[in-house]
Amino acid sequence: MPASALLTAASLASLKVASLNLCTDELLLTLAGPGQIVSVTHLAHKPEETALWREARRHRQNDGSLLSVAALRPDLVVTMGSGGRDRVRIARRLGIRVLELPYPQRLTDVEQAIETVARSLGRPAAGRQWLGRIDSLQRTQPVVQSDTIWLGGGGRSVQATGLAADWMRLAGLRQRRLRGDRVSLEQLLVRPPTILLRSDYRRGQYSGEQRWLMHPLARGTGKSRTIATDGRAWTCMGPPMVDEVLRLRRQLRR
Repeated sequence: MPASALLTAASLASLKVASLNLCTDELLLTLAGPGQIVSVTHLAHKPEETALWREARRHRQNDGSLLSVAALRPDLVVTMGSGGRDRVRIARRLGIRVLELPYPQRLTDVEQAIETVARSLGRPAAGRQWLGRIDSLQRTQPVVQSDTIWLGGGGRSVQATGLAADWMRLAGLRQRRLRGDRVSLEQLLVRPPTILLRSDYRRGQYSGEQRWLMHPLARGTGKSRTIATDGRAWTCMGPPMVDEVLRLRRQLRR
């Protein structure tokens, strides 16, 4: 290996990286090497927001702004969604590189994000490991796809052709097409799905959406099989979804 390549590998191994978004928090927590992460967002420290909160609490928290991590002098800041030109300009003046990822719309976008972040961290092998797990799910995707409605607070559901539906198919679930990606209690009564995939995100929180979920029809009519899903994984629908898909497959086999 050329000396320049060795230097590059060494510099990447000591790279200091901060995340300014919950979704990039999860990417760093699954892909970064020891000592690379200097900060994740305060959301990643909360058990109600991500299953990776224990790993996240090993690192300092920030408020999602560039200024909140500037004193840590990261070499790279990773975030998702446009933060505007001001953020990039300020980061450049501070000598910080910014990697802004688009919000994924399909499973291929998640794979691209994993590959991009892993490469930026100098850890392509870690990226290949996660891509291999996703590929394994795709190769073993159940042939039978059960008619399913993903159900969140207030009747929120998901697109039948979007990223959530991509992950659901890997579990053997076919998201029903719904107008406005919402479902009413009346629809659940008149035309119940085979599977009611019920998100437990912020379960127990006092809100109108959670009260809606407490209605008997939102719990299942007896004509649907109700399966709870870890709502935290569906916020970003990144790497943590791999384990959730495997868990759902086990539930469906029971």
